Amino acid sequence: MRDQLEGSLAIAQAVARCRPEVISAYPISPQTHIVEGLSDMVRTGELAPCEYLLVESEFGAMSAAIGASAAGARAYTATSSQGLLYMAEALYNASGLGLPVVMTLANRAIGAPINIWNDHSDAMSQRDSGWIQLYAESNQAAIDLHVQAFKLAEELSLPVMVCMDGFVLTHAVEPLEVPSQEEVDAFLPAYEPRQVLDPDEPVTIGAMVGPEAFTEVRYLAHAKQMQALDLVPEIASEFASSFGRPTGGLLRRYRTEGAETIVVALGSVLGTIEDVVDELRDQGVKIGALGITCFRPFPLDEIREALADADRVIVVERAFAVGVGGIVGQNVRLALAGVPPVVYDVVAGLGGRAVTRRSLLALIEEVQEGWIEPNRLHFLDLDRPLVERELQRLAEKRRSGPHAENILRDLGIVAGRSH
Repeated sequence: MRDQLEGSLAIAQAVARCRPEVISAYPISPQTHIVEGLSDMVRTGELAPCEYLLVESEFGAMSAAIGASAAGARAYTATSSQGLLYMAEALYNASGLGLPVVMTLANRAIGAPINIWNDHSDAMSQRDSGWIQLYAESNQAAIDLHVQAFKLAEELSLPVMVCMDGFVLTHAVEPLEVPSQEEVDAFLPAYEPRQVLDPDEPVTIGAMVGPEAFTEVRYLAHAKQMQALDLVPEIASEFASSFGRPTGGLLRRYRTEGAETIVVALGSVLGTIEDVVDELRDQGVKIGALGITCFRPFPLDEIREALADADRVIVVERAFAVGVGGIVGQNVRLALAGVPPVVYDVVAGLGGRAVTRRSLLALIEEVQEGWIEPNRLHFLDLDRPLVERELQRLAEKRRSGPHAENILRDLGIVAGRSH
């Protein structure tokens, strides 16, 4: 049954249907409504048995989830942005210990300067922490991915991060279908941990490992995550059979048949990209889109197969590695090593800047006409005169001041107010 719901509330309901036994929560926008919704369900008894822990920090939230999971409970938490950075040490512990914690990451920019709007810099900063990372294109996809995430995490005994764009999805109200309790129970079995702290069978979880075995332990962590490349599509297929709609998997192709240009992206921007693809296809342009749902582990072979016949690949991403370039683009280029497509790295939508149909149409035209150089980082809608003015100021004055404040002043904005 479809209901008009805010994305965050829908996620809270979907997570509740998965019957978590411990929820550790610390509020940070834009994920707060998710844990607030779960708090209400625990308070009213709608979600029971479940222990809801309001902890003192994001580090505490992940630490509590680790303890609960190690003790044999199905554990869940959520965070965003700086909150994810604050729990970074514990993220590595959760994955290194092989604990199937599920976490929602409501993607948000990382400061400084402070910015509460959406991009993917938070998730990308922890892409190598050992967590499986799944990206949702829509709120419906986010709902469905959470149900699949618990099954995936518990089958592999690895933590899973479901990434959904903050505000763009979390605060959007739209018709959504949240699976019923009976449907989720039929799909997701009761939690049977692969490892558990049990006084009757004492073990050590997280023992000290020296040089004699550390390489082998880390190899096994990699080998386990690579198993997800087979399990993710298997679970997605099972979900589609059970719920009657395809969601998840490693990739999603959109009109890539015969495409000479393919645009690659993660998250909600794919909706706009697909609208642009439809418009250009109607004009006879051979173009398609490829959405990456599973970013970690990275599906190298599947991406290579999906893109190998294209002439050019435009990677649109909402984060980048300062001093190097595109993150998703680097991974795509690795997948395409030795095959013809030329890769264009395009950074877009940082800090919540809209990625518009007009900008994407202009970008695609510039790429196809050869006006943008491949294998070089390109920033969509970059205000070059504004940047040049600040670079000139930096060259002329040693005490040139903070970039953020200077640029806001140049724009006529002070402390968030226009003059």
